Amino acid sequence: MEKNNIGKISEDLKNGVKMIAMIAPSFVVDFSYPSILNRLDDLGFDKSVELTFGAKMINREYHKKLKKAKGLVISSPCPGIVSTIKTRYPQYVKNLILVDSPLVATAKICKKTYPTHKTCFISPCDFKKIECEACKYVDYVIDYEQLKEMFRKRKIGKDNKCVLFDRFYNDYTKVYPLSGGLAKTAHIKGLIKEDEFLDIDGIKNVMKFLDNPDPKIKFLDVLFCNGGCIGGPHTNQKLSIKQKREKVMKYLEKSKDEDIPEDRKGLIVKAKGLKFSGDVWWVKKGSKGLIEKK
Repeated sequence: MEKNNIGKISEDLKNGVKMIAMIAPSFVVDFSYPSILNRLDDLGFDKSVELTFGAKMINREYHKKLKKAKGLVISSPCPGIVSTIKTRYPQYVKNLILVDSPLVATAKICKKTYPTHKTCFISPCDFKKIECEACKYVDYVIDYEQLKEMFRKRKIGKDNKCVLFDRFYNDYTKVYPLSGGLAKTAHIKGLIKEDEFLDIDGIKNVMKFLDNPDPKIKFLDVLFCNGGCIGGPHTNQKLSIKQKREKVMKYLEKSKDEDIPEDRKGLIVKAKGLKFSGDVWWVKKGSKGLIEKK
């Protein structure tokens, strides 16, 4: 993969190219906070942001779509799910909701705010790398294991000096990498009855539902990996899903006590003028074998 290139990333950072590290909130499974922000700074990243504000903007789009939806709607932030539906269940392509993922939304916001910076996504899985290859707003992508390798090569250890993400802070969407995280934070109460939406993690479980769908379900919030993104193949495999979930929830609770300056918060006005639905990356022709527009 062209964008998945540690050598090019390292060279750019060494040469002082301004770059933004975009981090999935599942990072707490493998890295301690706020240590990771110091370590990214030591690598040479100019800014570090989390995908949580992008998730907040995506939630707003889901709320709008679900308000008007008729029939089954399937969430689409997970490229593993999109790929599976395209190849195994083409009859459900029309049910995928045409909204960006938090990754793409965050990348768009970063490019709007810092137009001369390059963007690098730090990923828990390989499907997200496919998404990055198809997204013009992402310049580079590496996974958690590759980031650890970069830290080792540069001998960058832990540093718990208190720092914050540079911009676009949001707290409640930190649960996005957990199964059902989207449904729990998109404020769908009142739009869909409790027995009309379902969250499923693990592709075998998702396929089991699609093979024999419940006709009363109107919203399906699904993720490819067991436990959600915290179960990604590049996350810490020594921890159980329960332990990983506890790390995310502890991170969420800690974030509620943080004193965030106004200029670092994820305020809606900062995404003004950007479009997060309709022309999504995975319906574009030539998107690495994923869904193509009919």
